[in-house]
Formats: sequence, C-alpha cells, structure tokens
Amino acid sequence: MSTSKGILDTSIDYLKGVGPIKADMLKKELKIFTYQDLLQSYPFRHVDKTKFHKIREVNSNLDYVQMKGIINNVKILGDKYKRRLVAQLKDETGIIQLVWFKGINWLQKILVPGKEYVVYGKVNAFKGRLSIPHPEVESIQEAAAVQKYLAPVYHSTEKLNSKGLDAKGRRNIMKGLFQLLKEEDIPEILPEYLLNKVKLISRYRAFLQVHFPRNQSDLDEAINRLKFDEIFFLQLRLLQIKSERQVSFKGHDFKTIGPLFNKFYSEKLPFELTNAQKKVLKEIRADLGSGAQMNRLLQGDVGSGKTMVAIMSILIALDNNYQTCLLAPTEILAQQHFIAFNEYLSGLDINISFLSGSVKGKKRAALLENLKEGEINILIGTHAILEDPVVFKNLGLAITDEQHRFGVAQRAKLWHKSKPKPPHILVMTATPIPRTLAMTTYGDLDVSVIDELPPGRKLVETMHKTESNRLWIQGLMKRTIAVGQQIYIVYPLIEESAKLDLNNLMQGYETLLRDFGPPEYQISIVHGKMKPKDKEFEMQRFIKKETQIMIATTVIEVGVNVPNASLMIIENTERFGLSQLHQLRGRVGRGAEKSYCVLMTGEKVTQIGMQRIQTMCKTNDGFQIAEADLQIRGPGNLDNTQQSGFNLFKISDIAKDQELIKMCRNIAQRIIDHDPLIEHEQNKILKVHLKENFQLIEGWSNIS
Repeated sequence: MSTSKGILDTSIDYLKGVGPIKADMLKKELKIFTYQDLLQSYPFRHVDKTKFHKIREVNSNLDYVQMKGIINNVKILGDKYKRRLVAQLKDETGIIQLVWFKGINWLQKILVPGKEYVVYGKVNAFKGRLSIPHPEVESIQEAAAVQKYLAPVYHSTEKLNSKGLDAKGRRNIMKGLFQLLKEEDIPEILPEYLLNKVKLISRYRAFLQVHFPRNQSDLDEAINRLKFDEIFFLQLRLLQIKSERQVSFKGHDFKTIGPLFNKFYSEKLPFELTNAQKKVLKEIRADLGSGAQMNRLLQGDVGSGKTMVAIMSILIALDNNYQTCLLAPTEILAQQHFIAFNEYLSGLDINISFLSGSVKGKKRAALLENLKEGEINILIGTHAILEDPVVFKNLGLAITDEQHRFGVAQRAKLWHKSKPKPPHILVMTATPIPRTLAMTTYGDLDVSVIDELPPGRKLVETMHKTESNRLWIQGLMKRTIAVGQQIYIVYPLIEESAKLDLNNLMQGYETLLRDFGPPEYQISIVHGKMKPKDKEFEMQRFIKKETQIMIATTVIEVGVNVPNASLMIIENTERFGLSQLHQLRGRVGRGAEKSYCVLMTGEKVTQIGMQRIQTMCKTNDGFQIAEADLQIRGPGNLDNTQQSGFNLFKISDIAKDQELIKMCRNIAQRIIDHDPLIEHEQNKILKVHLKENFQLIEGWSNIS
C-alpha cells in the first residue's frame, strides 16, 4: 500500500476524469503535476449555489444568478467569422436568452432542447433585453450535487476552458480527488498541542473545506488553517536557520575598541550622533564582540545616517587588524561612498581603495596584490569585488548597501571571501521595510532600525502638478537657480522600454534647452546607456556647480549627495513605484535651504497612481510610505525565491495577514527558544515537515 506522502505525490495523469490531454494542460497552464499540487490550487472565490432566482426576478443590477428551466430554440447565428450560439431558458415566470461565443460546437452537442437545466451566470442588458452571456449549464442531476456547498471558482484560461477544464470541469476533478483520499492520506504536520492552542481544524478538513465549504464559517476555518501552515513554517525555518548559524558559525572576535575608533569619535566625528545611531552602534558592537558571526540588517530612511554607522563599524574591524569591504550596486553609489569615506577618514592611517569594472590593467593588478597582502584596509566597490581573483588577506567585515539589488548567489560569494571563519555581515537598505515584511524577507537576520533623522534636516515639501502647470514649473526653476541652488529632473527608466525612455529624456532635454540653454544656464545629462567615465564627468560637473540642472534617469536614485540641490522634478510620476519616488525625493533636502519635490503627471492619472501621489504629498516618513506601498501593490517577489524555484505563499497575503504573521513569529520564536534544534518528542512532526519542504539550496541560508 502507498504511503500517505506517496498518494499526494501521485501524478495527476492517474486521477479519474483527467486523462493525458487534461493532465498536459494542467501541467503547462497551472503547474499542477501531483495530487498535492491539485489540493493547493485554491479557488479564488466561491459562489452560493443553494439559492435560485425566478426569471422575472432577475435584472442587470444583480451580480451572478442561478435559475432552473427548460432550454429551447438552440441555434447558431452569424457567419463563420463571427458565430454565436443562442438558446432560450424558460420557467413558469418568463423567458431569458442565453448566448455563447466560444465552445459553440461542443455546447451544441450537449444541449438537449426540451430538457431541464440549471443555469448560472451574470445578467447583461442590451437595448432593453436581458441575456446571460457564457453561462454555466448543468443538468438537474449534476447540479443537485453542487447545491450542498458553496461552489469553488478557480483561476482559468481560454485554453483550459476549451479542454473541459472550466469551473465545472475543475470542480468535478477536485470532487474525484476527495472521493479517492481518506483523512489519513493528508497527514497532520502540526503537533496536537499547537492545534489545540491556536484552535485549528485538521489539515484534511482544511483542504476539504477550502474547496467545498458548506457555509462561510467552514471557509473561514479552512483559510485560517492553511494560512497558518504557510506563515508559521516559514517563520520557524527562518528562526531555525538563525539559531543553527549562531551555533555553527563562529565569528571573528572584535574585542578591542581601539585608537582608530576612539580618535575618530573624539576628534573627527562631524556631528553629534542621534540616539538612534548610538543604539544601532551599540547593537553592532555587541555582535562583533560576541564571538558569533554577525548577520544584521540595518534599515534607515534616506539621510538617517547609515553611512556614519557603517564607517564606525568598519573602524572597530580595523582596530582588530581585519580588512573590510563595502559593496554597492552601482558605480555612482560606490564612488559616492569612496569619496565620503576619504573625506571622513582623512588624517587617519587608513588605506582605502576603489574597485569596479572600469579599474583595469596594471592598476587593477596592483590593487589585487595589495589586497591579498593585507595592505588595503577598506575596499569599496561594485559587483567586481565578488569576482574570484579578488582575494583578501583577512576579511573581517563585509557591508552591502541596498543589498536587495544583489542576487542570492552573488551574496554567497561574499560569504566565502573569508576563511576559515566567515566575515561579519552588515546589510543596509534605505528602503524602509514594513515590520511584517521584514519578518518574512529578512526573518533570519537581526534587524536594526535608525528611526530618526539628524537634527536640522528639513522636510521636503512635495506637490503634484500636471502639464497645465508647466509655466509655473519653469518659474520655480528660474527662481531656484537665481538663488544659487540646483535642480534634478528625473525621467523613468524601465528595462522593457529603455529606448522609449531614453527618447523621452532626450526630448525633455531638447525642450528644456529653449528656456534653459547656454550661455545663461548649463545642463548635465546622466543615464544608464552612458559609459561610466562619461557619467562620472557629468556628475562631477553638477557637484562642482558647473551645471545648474541635471536631467537623469533613475541612476541617481541612490547615492548621489549634492547638498546644493533643492528642487527635484519627477516626470511621468505614475510610472514609478512609491519606494522609488521616496528614494528620488531623498536626493534633495540635504543642505541648509528649503527643498521641494514636484510630481509631474498628465491630466489623467489612474486610481493607484493617485494613491501613490497622495501618499507622497502627505508624508516624508519612509516607514509610512513602505506600509502604503505594501497595501497598494502587495509584496511582489519579495524574497528572490524564483532563483531557487521555491514558491512561498499560495493562499497567504503579507499585506493583509500582518496580525497572523506576528502571531506565527511569536509562536515560532517560543518553540526555538525552548527547543533550538527542534528535537523534542512533541516537535518531531515539525522537524520532519521542515526537512521535507524547506531545504534551501546548499549554503544560501547562511547569507539570508
């Protein structure tokens, strides 16, 4: 006899009513290969088929209706290019027309005039006449079985419908699966004590009730159980990884707070640290001196002072005679860090070097040799740092800025740059992450948050303007330049339409030249298609105030620090995400002058576009913006799991299930606290499920 897991692993080819053609279609269209996949292809809604309408009661204001009656006058109308099948449904109160534009030949064969049917669909009104386009039709006998529960409706496609895998066909297959499965075929994955504590129904009942609930209460119970499973096991695995790593990986022990750190703090620190920066530094110092390997996420809003925390963390490593590196996603950002580090650390005996793809030949060879010999203390650069020829003598701390821009495999290379112990890892992001999203995306990391801005940092005033305000915008630009301030104008850049976007930028430049051209004004242009040295040349012109206006694509989103720039104009605002808009706005407001951000759109803006704009105009708080972004667009592919083929959530929604995420995290944390290796008798069932379903690719779990 097959094991329980064996039954759920059975290919759908063997399920009664499927057959090779339908099986092939389910695999190609929906990635359903096994009984387990079929169980987890959840309906996206349910319809109440326990109620019937009389024909005289229906109108186009109703949503979906179900009626019983005799079908007659079945005929095909139109020519071979525009055919439709029409029929009449009649009950004792009236007649309504049924219309189909697809599946005509198949329907004509199965519809028997004079026979009683149950019809379900949405009522349409056209020229005063009611009809139901593309209704579901079932014989009285078929429909009787459906009327005992809320009928599931599954995501479908035209291809699936054409092969008999429409709503009715999918329901029949699912019914066939449950006729085959017994309760013991869907084994429990949660211990009894947890089921009782959280008041959860059995896993078998959850699957049965999510597909065929008798009522709304049944459905709610099922969804709650299935969501709990998804979220709880992810949290348990993340906390298990964190626990295992703390035990398995010893870190470099930075016991000393030495002369470099102390001299910098007492003599060179350019401003008083905020309380938030002090708190975060204390957390990092504790990690570095604990003997365990640090894996910490540092998140803080634009301008909150993450760079200063990174510098002071690096000084602790240098005082303990270790090398450090800082990895940035773009050459502009890496160069910006390189300039800032040299400025802040000047006068200290520290060798700082820069490495990117543009460093070549003898210069590169000399740098690599010096790094290997330990003569370079801090290496700042781009992805080039990850390449195999880049060898450190003793890398003790690796910092990644905007780490979400690096793939998992790339970050894994950084982990292996230090032997035999891995380097301490600090990952930084200026994209504030909502707490529940951080629990899921970075759930295995310790999280530090800089949640206050340095004193004196002025809030940027944000406003929405349309094309009709173009003359007003030009006046604002001239007034800004007249008082010695500079301006950014940013155009969108989306990979799929890079050529179109470049044209937009160049057209914008040509238009701008009419009112802001030489000799009175000078303009810089920066975009992703330029060579690095040309980009850097234009950036330097702007930084040196040789140009008053910079026209750019989103390459300036992070890392560009020009305190004299006080006006940001974002064109085609509706094409940017909220976090991107917030990052761009962060390029201004860095100096002493009052700063402004103008969000430009056409006269018509979508509802979602307006939500984003209103959020930006209402708040400068990155965490509020991140929460709004999560609500508006959902989490997206938050975890890079496509790289490992591991699909996290099939029924849960991070944006909507925040309370459940917090509860699952707390329960998982208590289990790990009392049973770090998950080996107690009562938790063995959890360990088995984790082992079978949450094995990440070798080594990736080390680097978050």
